[in-house]
Amino acid sequence: MNKLQEALRINAIFSSLSGLIMILLNQKIAKLFGTSNNTIFWIIGLILIYFGSTIWYEIKKQRKPAVIWIIIQDYTWVLGSIILIIIDPFKITEAGNLIIGIIALIVLYMGINQMINLNKTASNNTYN
Repeated sequence: MNKLQEALRINAIFSSLSGLIMILLNQKIAKLFGTSNNTIFWIIGLILIYFGSTIWYEIKKQRKPAVIWIIIQDYTWVLGSIILIIIDPFKITEAGNLIIGIIALIVLYMGINQMINLNKTASNNTYN
């Protein structure tokens, strides 16, 4: 397994587990975020599981455009998280905002790690 595959695997595991946790613990997470509406956590959980499955697929394929798309989605998640924290349109609790910020930092790290390893893989011409 090359470094790009390892970076993608970390993202796939994190995204899949996060999605599963959001689905299984949706009511507790909703309470932690200061809302009684747990539907959004189900939806995000399902999207994360789907996203994770697309990453698992790319671990084997390592198609450059697809990996770039994964990285763009990671950076979009980070940007969306920052906007959500700054604007606070849903009046999320302080604990909820802290969780959003921590996850955004983890996702930012994964995006950067994937980009670095994609560039190394491209320069070494080790695509599968």
